[in-house]
Amino acid sequence: MRAVDIIRKKRDGLRLTPEELAHFIEGVTRKTWEAYQVSAMLMAIVCRGLDDAETSELTALMVMSGTILNWSDVLGPMVDKHSAGGVGDKTSLVLVPLAAACGCKVPKMSGRGLAHTGGTLDKLESIPGYRANLTPAEFRAVVEEVGCAIVGQTANLAPADKILYALRDVTATVESIPLIAASIMSKKIAEGIHSLVLDVKVGHGAFMKTFEDARKLASTMVNIGNLNHVRTVALLTDMDHPLGHAIGNSLEVIEAINTLRGQGPRDLEQLSIKLAAWLVVLSGQCADLLQAEARVRDALYTGRGLAKFREMVARQGGDVNVIDDTRLFPQAQHHHFVPAPHSGYVAGIHAEQLGRAAMLLGSGREKLDDMIDHSVGIVMKRKPGDKVTQGDALAELFYNNDDQLPDAIELVNEAYTLGAASITMKPLVLETVTG
Repeated sequence: MRAVDIIRKKRDGLRLTPEELAHFIEGVTRKTWEAYQVSAMLMAIVCRGLDDAETSELTALMVMSGTILNWSDVLGPMVDKHSAGGVGDKTSLVLVPLAAACGCKVPKMSGRGLAHTGGTLDKLESIPGYRANLTPAEFRAVVEEVGCAIVGQTANLAPADKILYALRDVTATVESIPLIAASIMSKKIAEGIHSLVLDVKVGHGAFMKTFEDARKLASTMVNIGNLNHVRTVALLTDMDHPLGHAIGNSLEVIEAINTLRGQGPRDLEQLSIKLAAWLVVLSGQCADLLQAEARVRDALYTGRGLAKFREMVARQGGDVNVIDDTRLFPQAQHHHFVPAPHSGYVAGIHAEQLGRAAMLLGSGREKLDDMIDHSVGIVMKRKPGDKVTQGDALAELFYNNDDQLPDAIELVNEAYTLGAASITMKPLVLETVTG
């Protein structure tokens, strides 16, 4: 079996056999395929696609390219949540401890942010001392004893995906739903979980800009999960405007803590409860979603979710004093209010524009090795549907270096659209894909 024959077959739009896909992944991991051959294969997949069976087989092979975590000696249903990423998306910080407080075990492996989307690990590392790189033994102990942990991905988890993604990033082969789905699901399945809820963002601030593409990605991932014995549900959620009010690492953690106190923004609380409730249902803790949501709300309003978050942070080396008093988080030296240019109603907020503004202030990365400033970011003072008077603050910018401040202010002004009348808001959850 030759690499060139497999590449040609997919280039011509033909279906690959499991053996041919296995030869490809083996060539990737053992480096018996040259990088230019792997790149040619990726381009053939982007142009010709993979059917559901090919995508599922490719995912399974990527899973088997490395270690699969085994939680058989840990009591409790192993569940996880994955988000396609969005501006102001800090739901993991809220729903992970809530799900743990409801009896689930959540061994969450997260990533870092790039460009305008913030990474969960970057947010948590604004807590002094927080360790995202636990040893396997430490990770297992925290999950077993606390019920949840949020750590970085291990090097030997789906290593084929790491090689493929590095090439996709530089060969214009990222935009392929089968490849995106296989990349995400291979890592999740390798975590050894039983159930998974996916938050697939759609809109200006999401990777998937159209509802049709988001639905296709969600359906593909749900099918992959179920075919690989992971009970999977996907929620398509709106990302035309940011979630919550805060954008930026420490600002988002503070907002998540306030939400766990029952004092957070309504949209963040609602989505976190919905996602956590699906984990509770999929894990068998509750018979239906209504019962599960009531259970999650109880964990939120009794403070059990916040207690779990505090316990997790402490076990991962974080200073829990910042949870008790959020004024102890890193603070930016300066702030600036962006005023409304005229009276009216907020008709829309372009999420990606605000995310780019926050990145200019130092909260994000353009390259993976860029340093970030945990203290900077943006807090939205007005959300879609709000009435404003000329001069009212639309957003507050927190910064330490004013070199990029004018450009950030311009992006914020561009992000806000003011209209003459109030608008009808779209639902936060646009569709649920259960497979």
